Amino acid sequence: MSSTARLRALHGTPLDDGATRRTVESTARALAEREGIELLAVEVAPDGITITVDAERIVGLGFVAELRRVTNKWYEDKYRDGPLWGTPLPGTEFEFD
Repeated sequence: MSSTARLRALHGTPLDDGATRRTVESTARALAEREGIELLAVEVAPDGITITVDAERIVGLGFVAELRRVTNKWYEDKYRDGPLWGTPLPGTEFEFD
C-alpha cells in the first residue's frame, strides 16, 4: 500500500532557489531513512514537494507532518522569512491521493 502527499508553499515559489530545493529534498530522504520508510517517489516543484511512501495513509500523514515541521524550522531560522509551508485552513493542511 502506498500513499502520496503534497506540501505547498505558503507564498510564491521558494523551491526555485537551489539551496532551498536541495535542503527540502535531502531532508525528506534523510527522514525516510531514519524512520525506515521507503520513498517510492519524490517530486519537487517550484511551489512544493510531492512524496509517495510505501506505507498506509496515516504513516504518510505523519511523515509529511514531520517534514513540514523540520523544514519550516530550518527555513525560518535561515531566512527569517516566516514559515515555508505556512498554516493552511483546517482540513486543508495536506493533500493526499
